[in-house]
Amino acid sequence: MGSARFARLLHRFGLPLVLPAALVALWWYTAKDSSSLFYPALGEVIDALKEQWLFEQVGSDLVPSLIRLGLGYTLAAVLGIAGGLLLGLNPWLQRASQPVVEFVRAVPPPLLIPFVVVVLSNSGTLSKVVIIALGSVWPVLLNTITGVRSVDRQMLDMAVSYGVPPRQRLWRITLPGASPHIMVGLRTALAIAIILMVISEMRNTREGVGYRVLEAQRGFDSAGTVAGIIVIGVVGVVLNFAFVAVEGRIMRWYRGSRGLLTTGEGM
Repeated sequence: MGSARFARLLHRFGLPLVLPAALVALWWYTAKDSSSLFYPALGEVIDALKEQWLFEQVGSDLVPSLIRLGLGYTLAAVLGIAGGLLLGLNPWLQRASQPVVEFVRAVPPPLLIPFVVVVLSNSGTLSKVVIIALGSVWPVLLNTITGVRSVDRQMLDMAVSYGVPPRQRLWRITLPGASPHIMVGLRTALAIAIILMVISEMRNTREGVGYRVLEAQRGFDSAGTVAGIIVIGVVGVVLNFAFVAVEGRIMRWYRGSRGLLTTGEGM
């Protein structure tokens, strides 16, 4: 039992580390004698990480970036789920709004930055939060609509026939039935939000991870540029793992109902 549990833990946590470790080793070997400006040695990047991000720029740049990301992503989640429920429960409203939704969704999010700055007359936190929210709301909205439309109609008709109030139908049937699609939209939106967080900080700002990466690039500090990129990647990985953990708890009932829980998860 002990060896089987160890094997499961090794498979779950050790296997995902094999490829990153191999890539780091390859980088160290191929760049250890590098004098190229565009391919810094691993030691230089580690020194840049220590000097800049442990912990000089954590409070001045990383924390403000994470605050903007959290606010923008939360706003996108709330608006996307609320709007998706509204459109999904009203087919005529969905058809009426579809041309506008498809038009705005087709616009690349980075192109929204000048528009938002001009409309809000603000290049600070507010504009960046709005940019993150506007760019990442669409996966949540569209997946929520799809989830609502996929809810079992027989269950809803049965609830209506038994006199279940609309609010109870929403909370007990519609939302749980649409939750797998909503979670897919939220996870997609998280990746988009991180990208927009970085891009929005590369314009009209003096702080943030994106700003530091751009400044390092302008100063031909390749080690600092790579160090900033690594920080962004680590933030993305940590947030993704956190999302998967939260999703696993929220959707445990769904996996259990579909027989998708493994022995280790059920313990």
